[in-house]
Amino acid sequence: MKTLAEASGVVARPPAEVFERLRRKLGGGHPMRMEVDRERGFVAVQGGWWYRGEYRVTADPAGARVEHRVINAASRGRWGVPLANRFFVGFRREVTAGFGRLLAELGTPE
Repeated sequence: MKTLAEASGVVARPPAEVFERLRRKLGGGHPMRMEVDRERGFVAVQGGWWYRGEYRVTADPAGARVEHRVINAASRGRWGVPLANRFFVGFRREVTAGFGRLLAELGTPE
């Protein structure tokens, strides 16, 4: 598996709360397989033929550190992923912007 983009940031809320909100948010929407390991603060979603998003929530002095990686998890045709995604032009910028919006949502009181 190859990492295509990474982002991280801090949410000023308790790690357990951030983890649960993230898990719930990732569980809705697109049909994807989800892995959850609460003890490690790890959530992964995988769907389509190549996409895997991994998230890790850990304690930080300012609240909760959230790390995100987008991975090419294609078992076949891995070489075709960049072609199918127009060589990922602007992809990292989009991942970073989307992750920033996610952090803002996770930091907003319910």
